[in-house]
Amino acid sequence: MFQKRRSFLKSLGLAGLGLTLTPGALQASPKQPANGQDFSPVTLSGRVQSGGKGVAGVAVTDGYNVVLTDAGGKYELQSNATADFVYLSTPRGYEFSNQNGITRFYKRIEASRRRFKADFELQKLTQDDTRHTFVVWADPQIISKEDAEELKTKSAPDLKQLVASYPSGTLFHGIGCGDLVWDKFELFEDYQQALAISGIPFFQVIGNHDMNLDARTDEGSTEKFKELFGPTYYSFNRGEVHYVVLDDVFFIGTAKKYIGYLTERQLAWLEQDLATVKPGSTVVVSLHIPAYTNQHTRNKEKEPSLGGVVSNRKELYRLLQPYKAHIMSGHTHFNEKVFEGDNIIEHVHGTVCGAWWTGPICYDGTPSGYGVYEVEGPELKWYYKSTGLPKDHQLRVYPVGALEERPQHLAANVWNWDPSWKIEWLEDGKPMGEMERITALDPLSVELHLGASKPSRHKWIEPHLTDHLFLAQPSATAKAITVQATDRFGQVYKVTSNLSELSLK
Repeated sequence: MFQKRRSFLKSLGLAGLGLTLTPGALQASPKQPANGQDFSPVTLSGRVQSGGKGVAGVAVTDGYNVVLTDAGGKYELQSNATADFVYLSTPRGYEFSNQNGITRFYKRIEASRRRFKADFELQKLTQDDTRHTFVVWADPQIISKEDAEELKTKSAPDLKQLVASYPSGTLFHGIGCGDLVWDKFELFEDYQQALAISGIPFFQVIGNHDMNLDARTDEGSTEKFKELFGPTYYSFNRGEVHYVVLDDVFFIGTAKKYIGYLTERQLAWLEQDLATVKPGSTVVVSLHIPAYTNQHTRNKEKEPSLGGVVSNRKELYRLLQPYKAHIMSGHTHFNEKVFEGDNIIEHVHGTVCGAWWTGPICYDGTPSGYGVYEVEGPELKWYYKSTGLPKDHQLRVYPVGALEERPQHLAANVWNWDPSWKIEWLEDGKPMGEMERITALDPLSVELHLGASKPSRHKWIEPHLTDHLFLAQPSATAKAITVQATDRFGQVYKVTSNLSELSLK
């Protein structure tokens, strides 16, 4: 009997809600709300086309279930009145429909409709998208018009200039990885203006500072975001890569309190979405709160905070197991790479705003900036782009004595480091081997964020421990030092300095 009820629920698009029918429930009026929500059935239908011809095999969803268009581009989906949108996973080979940089791949379902038709028009790309590039903007987090001006006059032009430095016609898209604003919804307009300046289409991720904080539950906390940007979780395709955006900020109904958590509704949807992707493919998942970081380990804490990582990340890892996966996250205001098994790399990004627009760096010494990912087929290569600085600016070298606990050593911060990098040093041109990696506070962050020089705007800002600092001890007669960093792709970055000229800046 239970299985029959489950099948009926599935036919209504309700199976993912975890509902159990009780006797008499089927006789209730379809317009009568249940516990304040209307679960009445809604039939969604339409056609996905390009140039007047239907596009087959396109994934269409209401956020509960996923269906594929037929040979003529048509779809029909049994949904329910709690669904906000019907939307598609843009297939490879097509442009990202957008308005001034804000991607539009969805239609809002009209309230009180029991049948809703939504057609989608796709524009075919004029070039192959197997090769393309994308950027991840984590935490623009603007709280004032002054912050917004920084975003519009520095960050957005920097990205525009970067795009222009690539060969003409290079396909670019962006991912705004949450905390687009800082609780000030009137500044969403400024954020959107910045995206328009950048000149590329952007997909948005909801962050903890993009939520309605007066909502009584998590469901209500996303209303403003949905009004401006559409669904909080969705997918799209470019070239051989399948992209997924998730909402992992679970608001617990009291001021500014949240946990990192993926709801059952999202996980059930994700399982269906990934079923359309061939095992072994590359999948890029973007979310705001990192699935995991090692911050608690650096701080010698027993476990991560509930608001700092995704509590039920193991299920996300399980769903990603058949794929080669990259997770893009922000939230932390530091830069880190996290490896889960042999198939998952998480890129925890330094922020566009640095330490909340108080200076040029994040907590850990990473410059204000963003991640850049160059895609060829299923493979990704990446680097970190510091705002206002050349793309080969990948490390900062500090003078001997800059680290109080190691006064006889010079230090280098290599913010995009991972275990596949090699960090070496030369003394007066002579190779001296690899540098020692330690966990410590970045000297410039100490200078800018501690003591008398602490920012007056946000006095709670302070340095955080990082594990991408490297040490070397020069001889008493040394005059010049070179730090050479070779990344996992064989790209070499060098900084050569006279010891007497090194400074914290």
